[in-house]
Amino acid sequence: MRFEFQNERASVARAGLVRNHGFLRPGLGGRRFGAFVLLLVTAGLLPIQGAAGAASAAAANRCAFIGITNFSGFTKSPGTLTNETIFTSPEMTAPIDWDELIVSWNVAPGVHLKAEARAIYPSHATRYYTMGLWSDDPAQFPRESVRRQRDEDGAVRTDTLTLSNVTRKVQLRVTAGGAREQAMLKFLGLSFCNSRVPATALATNRAAWGKVLEVPERRQAEYEGGGGWCSPTSLSMDLAYWSVQLHRPELDHTVPETANAIADGFRADTGNWPFNTAYAGRYPGMRAYVTRLGDVSELEDWIAAGIPVIISVSSYLTNDRTNGPDNGHLITCVGFTDKGDVVVNDPGVSVRRNVRARRIYLREKVANAWKKSKNAVYLVYPESAKVPADRFGHWDSGR
Repeated sequence: MRFEFQNERASVARAGLVRNHGFLRPGLGGRRFGAFVLLLVTAGLLPIQGAAGAASAAAANRCAFIGITNFSGFTKSPGTLTNETIFTSPEMTAPIDWDELIVSWNVAPGVHLKAEARAIYPSHATRYYTMGLWSDDPAQFPRESVRRQRDEDGAVRTDTLTLSNVTRKVQLRVTAGGAREQAMLKFLGLSFCNSRVPATALATNRAAWGKVLEVPERRQAEYEGGGGWCSPTSLSMDLAYWSVQLHRPELDHTVPETANAIADGFRADTGNWPFNTAYAGRYPGMRAYVTRLGDVSELEDWIAAGIPVIISVSSYLTNDRTNGPDNGHLITCVGFTDKGDVVVNDPGVSVRRNVRARRIYLREKVANAWKKSKNAVYLVYPESAKVPADRFGHWDSGR
């Protein structure tokens, strides 16, 4: 879903909806259409798809995404540093009740940034939580996740704000510097999740079955210190794919170069999700962000569109364990078999045994392993790409 401050009211009107104290309810045209549908159902002329309808409703209520490219509705004030601006959004109403939030950003090279978010309840607003400090030159400005952010309202776990209670509203505050005000922010993405709503299976998209994208294979263990580099290795593969597709060699970087560009603070961890997408989104013409999908069928939507997807799964997927440490794992979904199983580039395969990164995992195993992250993904693609239809409001559709 695309959020445009200037055009929000017009978009609502075109959709036949009116705003009611921050929420949407059907307008008169919607009520008439609903009455007509009810008449058809009562007459037995319109079959009710009960299971499919319930699954669609759950998919629409569990996670949601808002993309922002128009910042005219943000207030702007000077920051503490020279050429630094504080962008503060109005209070925004999320499409769903939410208790988890991930904020992504795309900024131009040379821009440093502090992203903050707070939840708005009817009774109070939370503090502003720091969602990340970003810079492509950490010698000048920090690039790190901020630890020890926990209070009675919620906590930040590396890159995810987790609330104690669900709410509907959110407000952002972004402090950015290093460029002209008009050139600082390219894109902000807000991924919402209601962890209380269970995930449900959706109808398959067989247009992706038998389709495999030619994404280069890379393995993290081939590099010194690469034992924990599943995320930068997956991102490196993804960008290398676009390097070929777009004839842009500047997108193709080695795994160590990618890991260095996203390293989180003095620990140099590489698993901060928005840092990965911020690195990919800094390239001109590229869009990259973190979101959560509803089901494997939405991976099929992206593969059918020719766009690989980096997914965050349980490490149990690759080693068939069911207990013990599970630090999570990032792999790149590159296609589907003729039977609907998932084809991936898995960067964590054994180099010692010379195992290829290209693997096939059973669909059900991927779905189960993906639950660990609540179906989190990195979406990386050119801004000019034709993205798949956004059936449930889970990604930036450009609308």
